[in-house]
Amino acid sequence: MGATVNSSQASHRAARGGGRHSAGSAPSKEPDTGGERRRRRSGPAAGGEALRKLLPQALVLAVLAGGASAFVAHDKVVELSVDGETTSLRTFASSVSELLEDEDVEVGPRDLVAPGAHESLSDGDRVAVRYGRPMNLTVDGRDQRMWTTERTVEGALRQLGVRAEGAHLSTSRSKRIGLDGLRLAVRTERSVSFLADGKVHRLRTNAPTVRGALAGAGLRLRDRDTVSVPLRSFPRDGQEISVQRVRADKRVTEEMLPFAVERRRTSELHRGTEVVEQQGRQGVRRVTYELRTVDGKAQKPRRLGSEVVREPRRQIVRVGTRPKPASVATVRGSGGLNWAALARCESGGRANAVDPSGTYGGLYQFDLRTWQSVGGAGRPQDASAQEQTLRAQKLYAQRGASPWPVCGRKLHQ
Repeated sequence: MGATVNSSQASHRAARGGGRHSAGSAPSKEPDTGGERRRRRSGPAAGGEALRKLLPQALVLAVLAGGASAFVAHDKVVELSVDGETTSLRTFASSVSELLEDEDVEVGPRDLVAPGAHESLSDGDRVAVRYGRPMNLTVDGRDQRMWTTERTVEGALRQLGVRAEGAHLSTSRSKRIGLDGLRLAVRTERSVSFLADGKVHRLRTNAPTVRGALAGAGLRLRDRDTVSVPLRSFPRDGQEISVQRVRADKRVTEEMLPFAVERRRTSELHRGTEVVEQQGRQGVRRVTYELRTVDGKAQKPRRLGSEVVREPRRQIVRVGTRPKPASVATVRGSGGLNWAALARCESGGRANAVDPSGTYGGLYQFDLRTWQSVGGAGRPQDASAQEQTLRAQKLYAQRGASPWPVCGRKLHQ
């Protein structure tokens, strides 16, 4: 448009200059006496002729003067600002859109033009064009794509309505935004509350994680402390977070493992007779427990693991299957022995005798286990003398006189 304007103005100036030139130059300084004489001799007739010659020229000058007035009326001076660069222009454009078209300024739907493109244009007007810029904006972890006509980060935040007081920005507020746009992350200032150690700790923070907000509140986590939300999560405005103080100790206990009992049937023993061939033994298992306290309150012990430090040993019991003898005399190997002498030595011959410890009882001072191993029922001191003698003879048939290390010799007296 600038070139067009200048060409028009040049043509208009040439027309105006040509008119002046064709109407004649200023009179020469040298006297033209012949002409003087012709104008004087002619008198009135000569004056009329001169008027007829001047009339067409006057009409031409009048037309040119009207065109020049129209030219001046449409010519105007305006300021055009394109993305901050301002130029003063002379233009014949009647509207903003014509001005932009004449100046080859292309605008899109995301660009800002003020006044509007269809507004009329007057002398002295100022037209501003701001290009739209894309922004990949992340606010508190949420991504969005937006457009702005501002040229700085601070201006864009203000235009987009992003609350940036106390916020953390990934770039400087004064950074200029190019036409290709900008990627910007904003962490706004938020109010967060921590419940820890029986107190409420409140703070305003722009930390990116709960862990960072904890540090800002001056709260330190120990090894086993727990937090109600993940430490890497983003702290939200108004969020309440609990911190539990956890203490843990270990306790080791030993548990007894029962032994199994294996019963082996044998015809070597009379029916009802049981002999412990291998004594059973309980095993030992070492168990480790964790004792936890949460905010000072004891929790249920938690089992961490166990280790068997001694395996249980099974007990082997021989169970007789041979029919019982009809009388004492039928017990093999027991005939001809002095059972009365043995009874006197062991118990004074008293069938209900019990030693001071309460462990041994009866004529032959059986302990309960031995009594039961030879088929006895109940306590030996409660059985009849005949029953006690029969069980003593069975014991002798199995082990000889060894169960009575002191009095056993009396059997042979």
